[in-house]
Amino acid sequence: MKPIITTGKRKRAVARATIKGGSGMIKINNIPLSLFDFYRRLQIEEPLRIAETFLGDKLKHIDIYVNVRGGGIQGQTDAIRLAIARGLVEFSNNKKLQKAFLDYSRDLVDADVRKKEMRKPRDSKARAKRQKSYR
Repeated sequence: MKPIITTGKRKRAVARATIKGGSGMIKINNIPLSLFDFYRRLQIEEPLRIAETFLGDKLKHIDIYVNVRGGGIQGQTDAIRLAIARGLVEFSNNKKLQKAFLDYSRDLVDADVRKKEMRKPRDSKARAKRQKSYR
């Protein structure tokens, strides 16, 4: 079975997922998913739980390895979810699974392309303007 490589992006975070035959192991930056904190683990498991109804036993026989770089914790989590969901759709070649991901959350199939706006010169934030004082 040929490995499937997919990517997911969110803000500055980029995740690359490799899906191949194996024993059902999920590792992110060579750390098992079971060692992640509860909230992050639940978010990363969402595409796996949805795919479980469509793939069934096949899900226990694939390994998922994800490398993620850049961004913050939430951006990395969203990038991981996107990469895993895209990989599972490509692995199963199932349009019903893709539809299930879209029905649950569009973020599982399509990337959110919004980025942080650049800070402007002589201003403290992207949209903040210099205050005036007429004293």
